[in-house]
Amino acid sequence: MRIPVTQIHRVALTGAIALLVGCAGAPRVDSPAFSETRYRAHVERLASDEFEGRAPRTEGERKTVEYIEQQFRAAGLEPGIGDSYRQAVPLVEIHTHADATMELHGPGGALSLRHGDDMVVWTRRPVPESRLRDAEVVFAGYGIVAPEYNWNDYADLDVRGKIVLVLVNDPGYATQDPALFTGNAMTYYGRWTYKFEEAVRQGAAGLFVIHETRPAAYPWAVVRNGAAKPQFDLRIEDYASQRLALEGWLTHEAAGRLLALAGQDYESLKQAAARRGSRAPSLGLTASVGVRNDVEYGTSHNVVGVVRGSARPGEYFLYTAHWDHLGKLPGTAEEGDGDTIFNGASDNATGVSALIELGRVFAGTRPRPERSLMFVAVTAEESGLLGSQFFAENPPVPAPNMVGGLNMDNLSPIGRTRDLTVLGYGASELEEYLRRAAAKQDRVLVPEPTPEKGLYYRSDHFNLAKQGVPMLYAKAGIDTHDHGADYGRGWLEDYTAKRYHKPSDEYDPGWDVSGTLQDLDVFYGVGLAIANDERWPNWREDSEFRAIRDRSRPQ
Repeated sequence: MRIPVTQIHRVALTGAIALLVGCAGAPRVDSPAFSETRYRAHVERLASDEFEGRAPRTEGERKTVEYIEQQFRAAGLEPGIGDSYRQAVPLVEIHTHADATMELHGPGGALSLRHGDDMVVWTRRPVPESRLRDAEVVFAGYGIVAPEYNWNDYADLDVRGKIVLVLVNDPGYATQDPALFTGNAMTYYGRWTYKFEEAVRQGAAGLFVIHETRPAAYPWAVVRNGAAKPQFDLRIEDYASQRLALEGWLTHEAAGRLLALAGQDYESLKQAAARRGSRAPSLGLTASVGVRNDVEYGTSHNVVGVVRGSARPGEYFLYTAHWDHLGKLPGTAEEGDGDTIFNGASDNATGVSALIELGRVFAGTRPRPERSLMFVAVTAEESGLLGSQFFAENPPVPAPNMVGGLNMDNLSPIGRTRDLTVLGYGASELEEYLRRAAAKQDRVLVPEPTPEKGLYYRSDHFNLAKQGVPMLYAKAGIDTHDHGADYGRGWLEDYTAKRYHKPSDEYDPGWDVSGTLQDLDVFYGVGLAIANDERWPNWREDSEFRAIRDRSRPQ
């Protein structure tokens, strides 16, 4: 789809920005305007075939990291990792060869589940082989332990050394009861990654999530294709105590056959699992399954730059974006053109280009902001948010010194909009800064249209949120000035169907980036206001991250 270029809308970043600081006597702020030419040049270069799809640990990474570092230095940013812009991220890459079947035995006989069709399995332990033989199978509802919701699916269950089956999403979505968890909107506990983490804490040997398309928000093909790719993880020493022996998914049809072998009905167990205090019956099943692995070790890099604050340099507001994409995948050429490079123009050359431009503008802002600004381009987002996880767990400054942050991922070139979409709407007090900055453009904040998909937990800001740092994740809305909401909605649907994670996600000179420049003005206003404010915005009282922040920064 080629979008006609409209008259580029620019908002001057002088005078009025001072109103965002929240005090009438704030000094006048002078800053350069965001440059469409610069922004386009960054996107076009990062999304070019020269960068080979920007996969970690490839020649594409070398070129990408060098480019971002050069641009940070040219913009006037200081190195953010000691005297370097680069933070080394130790990775392990595991190529899994799974058993063709999972073999189950129980009171009703035996059952074989086929890999790919009925189930997928892998391990994140960097070992030649990981296998469970005749392991007891236990059903644990949604696999959630959430004291703030008075919920514990593992109460009275001993899962040590066993294989656990759990449902996808959370009980709030299952019941659509707004008084249960957060109703239709997925919580952190609904993410499948959380379920694996909790199973480790419970001492389980393995866990399989039962897939259903609507609560998962994607079809089985996404799960199957993802499991077929190499699994990346951070290198850790004590992997046996931090990673399950086996992880995987079952189709809900396969789960139904498995539970029938135990004399149980899948739908009845699912309904019971959504009731507080429900306890699953013993299944009397054992399972045998395993994988063989080819293991490779290597290093990727985050790139970090800083604009040092003038008054409180030890306090930081962060901007984040992931630089990586899917690289070159031979044998996956799109029909008709033979393209095997996943250029990732929207995902996420746009976010990295925005990060570079924000760094340039902040470095030229006078007077210099009182707090420091940190600009973080992270690796391995497409491999499980690994670069941001390493950064959050090994930060160059303590997490309690991070006042907050804003993540940019996949910025839509659909022109100026009347709205600004907030993923995780209502999560933190940072939204008040965002609301005021958007109001300067007569724009309104709107919640994400599909909160049940849990998109807030699927990008890099999430790892910082897990450390208690309040994080915003905002995107352009869909109600475009020139074409209305149907156009914006249609563009996003078309992108998702035809270009998302495909070689066709390429830069188009016909993109209308006026909306992205408009968004950058807002994002700049948020960071400037917080940098010049003495307050420490927090999570809302009902946020799952509030307690973490309160422990790290007692009020």
